[in-house]
Amino acid sequence: MDRVPILKIGEVLLVSIQVDLQDQTVLALQEDLAERIVATGARGVIIDITAVDIVDSFIGRMFATIASMSRLMDAETVVVGMRPAVAITLVELGLSLGGVRTALDLEKGMRLLGAPLPAAGPGALDGR
Repeated sequence: MDRVPILKIGEVLLVSIQVDLQDQTVLALQEDLAERIVATGARGVIIDITAVDIVDSFIGRMFATIASMSRLMDAETVVVGMRPAVAITLVELGLSLGGVRTALDLEKGMRLLGAPLPAAGPGALDGR
């Protein structure tokens, strides 16, 4: 099973989904993310789904669950990079993703969280 990397950028955790989302992968992500929020004291979570082509009802519900879980631990969640086909599928499935804020791209997601954008160059992202 592939694990989804979680990067730390200041007080924000960045989850960039670059693998096919299987049910087990999403469940592992939920657990890993909860642990990282607690360990780092993150105030925000950005889930980048730019590379996600399709979602099913389980994956859609898990995004909402992750956002609720993060909110309970005092971290806001923003989903960025949603493709039109994914948005259409979520609507057709009747999933409103309540509590999940969205932005077109990572930069807008960081601004939505009120997080400073990292300077470009080596060491700008802290993956620890």
